[in-house]
Amino acid sequence: MKFNLRFLFIALFICTISIAQNKGTISGVLTDKEMNNDPLPFANVLVKGTNISVNTDVDGKYSLSVNPGNYTLIFSFLGYESKEAPVNVKANETVVINQALSSGSFTLKDVVVKSAAVNRQKESALLLEQKNAVDIKQSIGAQELSKKGVSDAAAAVVKTTGITKQEGSNNIFVRGLGDRYNSTTMNGLPIPSNDPEKKNINLDIFSTDIIEFVSIDKVYNGKFFGDFAGGNVDIVSKDYKGNGFFKIDAESKVNTNALGEDNFALQTGPSAFGFSKPSIPNNPLTEYNFGSLQFDKKTPLGGAFGVSGGDSFNVGEGKINIFGTASFTNEYSSRTNGTAKGSVNAAGVAGKDLDYHYLSYNTNTTGMFNAGYKINNNNKINFNSLYINTSAQRKEESSGYIVDLANDGNGYIRRNEYEKTDLWVNQLLGEHKLSDRSTLNWGGSYNIVNQTIPDRTYNTFNLVEGGYVINSQSAPNNNRYFQNLKEKELAANLSVNYKFSKNDEGDYRGKFTAGYNGRFKNRDFEATQFNLKTTTFPVSHTGDIVDPNNLDLFYNQQNFANNYFTISTFRGGPEVPNALDPQTYSGDLTINGGFLNTEYKFNKLTAVLGLRAEVITQNVEWSTQLDPEGGSDKLEKTAFLPSLVLKYELNEKQNLRLGVSKTYTLPQFKERSPFIYEEFLQAKIGNPFLYASDDYNFDLKWELFPSSEEVLSVTAFGKYILNPINEVIINSSTNDISYVNSGDKGYVAGAELEYKKVLFNFDSENAKKLTGGINISYLYSKQDLDNEKVNEETNGTRPTTFTNTTGKFTGASPLLLNADLSFYNEWNDKNSNLTTTIAYNYFSDRVNAIGTLEKGDLVDKAVGSLDFIAKSKLNKNYGLGLVVKNILDPTINRVQENKSGDVNVLSYKKGLNLSLQFSYEF
Repeated sequence: MKFNLRFLFIALFICTISIAQNKGTISGVLTDKEMNNDPLPFANVLVKGTNISVNTDVDGKYSLSVNPGNYTLIFSFLGYESKEAPVNVKANETVVINQALSSGSFTLKDVVVKSAAVNRQKESALLLEQKNAVDIKQSIGAQELSKKGVSDAAAAVVKTTGITKQEGSNNIFVRGLGDRYNSTTMNGLPIPSNDPEKKNINLDIFSTDIIEFVSIDKVYNGKFFGDFAGGNVDIVSKDYKGNGFFKIDAESKVNTNALGEDNFALQTGPSAFGFSKPSIPNNPLTEYNFGSLQFDKKTPLGGAFGVSGGDSFNVGEGKINIFGTASFTNEYSSRTNGTAKGSVNAAGVAGKDLDYHYLSYNTNTTGMFNAGYKINNNNKINFNSLYINTSAQRKEESSGYIVDLANDGNGYIRRNEYEKTDLWVNQLLGEHKLSDRSTLNWGGSYNIVNQTIPDRTYNTFNLVEGGYVINSQSAPNNNRYFQNLKEKELAANLSVNYKFSKNDEGDYRGKFTAGYNGRFKNRDFEATQFNLKTTTFPVSHTGDIVDPNNLDLFYNQQNFANNYFTISTFRGGPEVPNALDPQTYSGDLTINGGFLNTEYKFNKLTAVLGLRAEVITQNVEWSTQLDPEGGSDKLEKTAFLPSLVLKYELNEKQNLRLGVSKTYTLPQFKERSPFIYEEFLQAKIGNPFLYASDDYNFDLKWELFPSSEEVLSVTAFGKYILNPINEVIINSSTNDISYVNSGDKGYVAGAELEYKKVLFNFDSENAKKLTGGINISYLYSKQDLDNEKVNEETNGTRPTTFTNTTGKFTGASPLLLNADLSFYNEWNDKNSNLTTTIAYNYFSDRVNAIGTLEKGDLVDKAVGSLDFIAKSKLNKNYGLGLVVKNILDPTINRVQENKSGDVNVLSYKKGLNLSLQFSYEF
């Protein structure tokens, strides 16, 4: 018996050796046809009809050993068209099969997913990721951004369903909910705001040069901070993989209104590159050392220039990928045919009835460096550093009737403003596979933002016989204003995944995810306004004729020494010891949160049950003209936030999804600080009695994915908000706006439709096709408006007299629509192509501020815009583009609704924006 077993073992060993020696090898390289045939890492190679498969390595290489015979290989990658190749394998020989993949018109069932690696710049890859994900979200990648002529992240998000941007501001509204209800992250980590009034950073400053894709989560998941009701916008920076490249981009820009200006002139001083930072001069109360008030004529032709490059290097078992980009862009704009009214009463009579003229010059300088180190198949670390400097120089002018200042219609107001912002984002992220069951993900960031408005000038005049005189009826009528904001933020994410419940096929049905998020933010804000009041004693200079375009002839050191005018702050003149103490507020926010998500797949049903707990502390301190002695206030909250997401796979192409959750909404530092922020024709005042809202969220979504480039989805959603926060017109002589918890409750309900379709495919190679897309959102909102509640909770300091007892949410458009039609054609062995796109965007009337004192709401009227985009790759190196935006050039209108009829309080045209683009890639 022992001999027989020994003989059998030896025979089996010899057979095994013999079979192994007789096997053949299949090897090769997979490349990405649409990325200049760069290597395609982590793609799947499968021997058809068997379980033999392998993933390509970081260089796109693969190798398989099989017995001699005839086989068919299947090459696949998430978001790409699968390819099959026949192969004949002979014993002890190697057959080389190389293959290039592209995103053709394949069906989703053809893809064999063996890796989570995705080229997420591609529209087809993002759709497939959306289908397979349990979370409910939308993404827009670099490919689609280019096709639609999108130049920044703000323009990107408004191309998705249910999202719009407020005209004339940087506010993004998600499902009718504005800035305070939304959040912004970069690579999953929070980033600070660059605007003292806003919670979120201005998305305009993120150019598409740095974006891999933008993801919009409108359904809450426990991995997010709980300050979430509308949605979270996550900007994912480019993570380059592939062969080395270097690219140059250039662009020329023009705005038709700006080009048509007879005299496009802005205040002298700021540099053309946007890095100037004037400071308060020495001895500003006893000497006149301020900058010039003269103007420089500009040639309003803008442009852009940028360079980018990347490469990959083998380091031991791993690989380092680096990517860098630097760019500068500038543009001019003008608003024409403008009119403006202010201080409108219930009878429709305006306290200000003016024309309106606006000029601006904007710059953006961006630099980004990314480095990714794939240590081995189990460990990866990424470092991201981003610097952005933006500037905006604006001139606003109005002339006409101003009650009590220019009753004869002879008033003239001018404001010159220069705003500079620089943002520095630093992130370190890690991914580690601890075992077949568990992974560790972590990230940390340190971000700094500085925003300054150095030396904003404001002047008021009256036109009289002989020329203009300075109106100095009130000291602030002529002033110079300096503002500085600095915000620092430290953030950390940490999560551990553990898989459980392995099935017969070797897949795990369940997953626990436990994590921690920390956010530590500090903001310092200060502002000083120097009021220049024309003197009346011992000699009056209020009747002196001046040249508004050369005010240096009046405001100068000699005239100041001769007592033509005085200089003071809100605290007083040089005789007051603390007159130069600025208005200030400071805030700090600390959030510590932990969460546990449990995901389990019940055959076709996948459920994610989440529970998150957060401890929040927000402190605000201030010393302002409304409270010179200063004060402080603390907001503390402990939040328990459950969430549930369900995904049911109706079949291989259809999903049904459900999401329910509880979240909260914090007021912002500026909203809780009693500081008056003066806009050109409006003032906003903070409210220290403001407190957090609680939000309950519901989503139900059906989606169909007919092919890699097509989707049809319908979503129903609802939001129930306790103690909602709103901007309202408070009882004041100048119709100031403040922030209040305006009622006990409010709700938003609506539906969304998204449809992307390949309308015509003109050849089998997918080289010539016509595609279309449309997304529509309908929204209904209603909330309580309670004067007694507001007056009681603010101790009467922010009194309101709401015209109605219920109203809509501010920023909520009942109807939103985006539509686009694109024709794509490629030739020259797919090295040349042309994409032309027509894109249309529409939003219906939406409330800007809630009406009081028998006045109706302040409403932004409906606007539709049409853009044309043409992008061509002439060959492997050269590219051209033509973009024409705002072709319809509609009139932008804001009205004050009243019983006697709507009063148009703001109206203007923006003109067409045209740009010609060129690129060369080495």
